[in-house]
Amino acid sequence: MAAHLEDAAHYPGGQADVVARPRTEADVAAVLTDGRPVLAVGAQSSLTGGATPAGGIVLASSRLTTIEPPDAHHVRVGAGVVLGTLLEDLATHGLDFPPVPTYLGATVGGIIATNAAGAATFKYGTTREWVEGLTVVLAGGDVLDITRGAHVLDDSGTFVVEGPAGSRVVPVPTYVMPDVVKRSAGYHAAPGMDLVDLFIGAEGTLGVIVSAVLRLQPLRAGLCYALVPVSDEPRALALVADLREASRQTWQSHDAAGIDVAAIEHMDDRSLQILREDGADRKYEVSWPASAGLLLLIQLELPLLTQEDAYEQISSALDDDGPDTPLARFCRVLDHHGVLDDAELALPGDRKRAEQLLGVREAVPAGVNARVGRAKRDLDGRIAKTAADMVVPFEKFGEMMDIYRAGFARRGLDVATWGHVSDGNVHPNVLPRSYEDVEAGKAAILEFGVEVARLGGCPLAEHGVGRHPVKQALLRQLYGDEGIEQMRRVKQALDPQGLLAPGVLFST
Repeated sequence: MAAHLEDAAHYPGGQADVVARPRTEADVAAVLTDGRPVLAVGAQSSLTGGATPAGGIVLASSRLTTIEPPDAHHVRVGAGVVLGTLLEDLATHGLDFPPVPTYLGATVGGIIATNAAGAATFKYGTTREWVEGLTVVLAGGDVLDITRGAHVLDDSGTFVVEGPAGSRVVPVPTYVMPDVVKRSAGYHAAPGMDLVDLFIGAEGTLGVIVSAVLRLQPLRAGLCYALVPVSDEPRALALVADLREASRQTWQSHDAAGIDVAAIEHMDDRSLQILREDGADRKYEVSWPASAGLLLLIQLELPLLTQEDAYEQISSALDDDGPDTPLARFCRVLDHHGVLDDAELALPGDRKRAEQLLGVREAVPAGVNARVGRAKRDLDGRIAKTAADMVVPFEKFGEMMDIYRAGFARRGLDVATWGHVSDGNVHPNVLPRSYEDVEAGKAAILEFGVEVARLGGCPLAEHGVGRHPVKQALLRQLYGDEGIEQMRRVKQALDPQGLLAPGVLFST
């Protein structure tokens, strides 16, 4: 059982009576008739303690791994299917599930439970927009098969859920959720919402997801990655703004020569220092000028083309009679912002170079986590990962970053920040030198939550709430005491004994 007592957040106190590994829907229902608390887990990659058990039964989805043959637009998959496996299987059919988060070791059930998002949310949205149906087992063992469009909220403001145990009247909360691209902030609530959406992002507190029907699209023809050093944040944001606008115009006009950016990642100056200190620049064979204040990693979608054609388009992009293609236009935008010469590209088909550029991005959180781990081991066992996961409308991104810097500087904290600048969502992480730094970081994050809400953003963007006390405090800040009570009433209607994921989202 030891392998199931801790998630990626290393939240303390994990304990369980038993681990159940069901293979079928009937197995899951049998577990939920046991009468003990149940926590459903997948990869346990949670960064919030949401996949750390607090007693009772751990229901591991590791054997719920069926992938049914897809049609041109949909596939039904088990909750325990790992994203990397799903993408490989779909690729053999020429299909893709594009809104996957950064970590491909996560499971389908996990990303639905947290409404996971990632780098490509700018173009593809969150998991929610790609879920067409769910099979969910409720506390007590009732099984729900729900399809998007079959149960839509009416003026009563309630869903009526029928099952062998009788009717359950579920009151949908009336709070207004932040109008941003990413939200993993409690129970979904909106006029005319679908019953499917109530379970997406509920973090396993309302029912256990057994399988899902996911929407698909054709496999993307060519992916190009560009690692772009930029001297400072204002120049970087100007470039990002131009690429965002050009991409939106392409999506609206369907211009075959238009720029089509799916994601832009951001690594700040402290992140660059970590990359150098850890030798990641040498490991992945990348370099950037000493004058660079940050790095952008841009994911550009291209039509099918050979590497020879790509090199030709790049070499002639700045000529007066240069080609009018997506890649050439992209090069001209980089040149306009003075960053083309220092950019490193991984062209479609160059898998090794793409993995190297992606490796640079992943080396930043790995480096931060290693430093937190060493501080916990060498300085104070109470030290833990202390990070924010907030999103604002892109137009407010620069203001949010100023708030972060001022708040951390006022507390004398060492911080590295990286994330998804194309969405207005980045992750500032404290590099603790003492337990006092952890406490100061928590105070800063609570302060930022108020400011981000003021800017029209959401203080809980893509990692969820889980058992983390700071994130639970952010949830209460966002919706107030009445909002939390409204969520409790939803849970009471579907899980009256509080057996599913107790302590997740709000305290028991």
